[in-house]
This record gives sequence, C-alpha cells and structure tokens, in this order.
Amino acid sequence: MQDYIGGKFYKTAEESSEYYFHPYERIIEPQKEELSYLAEIVGNTPDMTIKSVMKVKRVIDIIAASLALAVLSPVLIIAAILIKLESPGPVFFVQERVGINRRRRERRSYSTTVPEDRRKLRDRRKRIYPGKPFRIYKLRTMVVDAEKNGPSLAFDGDPRITRLGKFMRMTRIDEIPQFVNVIKGDMSLIGPRPERSFYINQLASETPQFLLRLLVKPGITGLAQVENGYTNTMDQMKEKLFYDLKYIANLSIWQEIRIFFKTFYVVVTGKGAC
Repeated sequence: MQDYIGGKFYKTAEESSEYYFHPYERIIEPQKEELSYLAEIVGNTPDMTIKSVMKVKRVIDIIAASLALAVLSPVLIIAAILIKLESPGPVFFVQERVGINRRRRERRSYSTTVPEDRRKLRDRRKRIYPGKPFRIYKLRTMVVDAEKNGPSLAFDGDPRITRLGKFMRMTRIDEIPQFVNVIKGDMSLIGPRPERSFYINQLASETPQFLLRLLVKPGITGLAQVENGYTNTMDQMKEKLFYDLKYIANLSIWQEIRIFFKTFYVVVTGKGAC
C-alpha cells in the first residue's frame, strides 16, 4: 500500500518516514483495523489542539453563515413558497439532534478497561446521551407523517420524499436553514453530520468509537458527507465513521478549505443525494 504524505506518494514506510507531514494522511478504504487506528489517534489528540482549531473555525462560521443567509435568502423564500404549494404542512422541518460533547472526553481513555460491575451498569442505560442536544432546522422535503411508524432513514426512491424535496436534497437547498444553527453555535459549517440519539444509541453500543465523532461540532458539510453522501442504512453510517474520525485526526484549517471546495462539486453534481 502506498503512503500519501505531504502531497507525494511513497512506496515504503522507510521512504514515508523521511517526510513526516501528519499522523494520518493515507488514502485507504474503511476497514476495521484502520478505524481502530484512527480512534487511537483521535482519542489521544490533546484537547488544546482541538480547541485552538475550533476557535478559528467559530470566527469563520459566523462570518460565512451570515453571508450565506443574506445571499441565499431569495432561494429560501422561493423554496418556502413552493413547499406550501406542493404539499400541506409546515415549511420547516425541526428535529432534535445530538451535538458536541462539551466534556470533550471522559476522564478515562476510551480504551481503558472498565470493571465488570460498572460495565453492566453502563450497558443498562436506556439512552446514550454524551453530546449536547439541539434543534436542527431544515426545509421540509418529506410528507408530514413521514415517520409515523418510527425513525427511518431515507433511501433511493423513498416515496415519503416529495418531488420538490428530491430536487432540494440533490442541490442541498434543504440545508440552507442550518446556517441559523451555525450562527447559534450548535453547528459548524464543516464537521461530522449531526445524528439523532435513536441512532447514536444503536451505533455506540455496537461501535464504541462512534462517540469520538462528538469531540467536534457537527457540520452542514464534512469529509464523510462529500465522500459518502446520504446514508441509507446503519452499516453505511458505520462506514462514514471512518471519514469522521479521519477528519478529526487531520483537523486543520487547510483541511476545512479542501472540504469547502469539494462541497461545491457535490452540490453541482448532486453526488450522494437521495
């Protein structure tokens, strides 16, 4: 396997060690071993490193989100009118999601052995709620009673998605109201996708590393979003965890810029929409 470091490919580990750019910059596919390796890097990343980048991101978030709302307000108004004309119900879709874990990490490392009695106590919890809950705003793309039978992920050809909703998902117009979440501080422009506690409970019980993605604010776009698009199954959500941890392991303003420009490509092509 070739290593990609500092913009160059290296055939051997010896060659790559001569040019150390970042603890993790390899082009690989999601694999269990690599996920564990990324989780170790993220788990050992100093809090100050994350906080320093997050402070810079916050300034950029406020400026960029304010400008985006001002520029895209006509699109938002037109979309709102069309939503009301196409189907009955509210224009906006509001739902509780789980955001950043303000505690950053538990006092013990996630890999530390937990006594059996304490593990049993923890496993008996009905809800895993390590992050800060917040209300996310989106333009409604589905019929009003889309989840009358319980939480369900959208899929290709989902009959719950309206005709206008399909177009808004493809162009990401439905995400515009989330700039309000960014200004409020619940989200960032770039970061892991915010999930519901319903899915976090399921995924964290099977894949403990899933909770590490809560070390940073969730984002409107992110590495996992531009690489994998929407997720249709729980297995796909696990695969996106690889990219979320890779994003945090490589946390930097330069990476933010790369993801920002790649988002334009995704919006133009409709990549990963459903």
